[in-house]
Amino acid sequence: MTQFSHINKDGKARMVDVSEKEPMIREATAEGFIRLHSKTLELIRENQMKKGDVLAVAEIAGVQAAKETSRLIPLCHPLMINLAEVVASLTDEGVRVRSTVRCTGNTGVEMEALTAVSVALLTVYDMCKAVDKEMEIGRISLVEKIKKAL
Repeated sequence: MTQFSHINKDGKARMVDVSEKEPMIREATAEGFIRLHSKTLELIRENQMKKGDVLAVAEIAGVQAAKETSRLIPLCHPLMINLAEVVASLTDEGVRVRSTVRCTGNTGVEMEALTAVSVALLTVYDMCKAVDKEMEIGRISLVEKIKKAL
């Protein structure tokens, strides 16, 4: 059996112990993109999608996802998030989603920012799947990670 950092000597999974790390202000920004047909973009722009305002719902879904990340990613620490901001914007080819998450704590918020972007993009997909069968989600990445002393 391969030994991973999250598996202890008894072979049981465990979270990384961050209790010795200094609490800091931690911030992460992530972004991603979903490619859509021009017809789909026009429906979003005119707020004509049957499920409602695609960009607003995607942003709310992303904020909710950031708050629930530790419930989705098994070894991710639950964090008291100070900020979860998600912005979904139309481009000529689709929707770009950018998320910034901030907390004061012992571990970073990269997973929360990436989860927010991923779920926001999946929400766009869900809301548009009836009219666009060729959507493509991609280019999800961590853009920036910052930590500052208190």
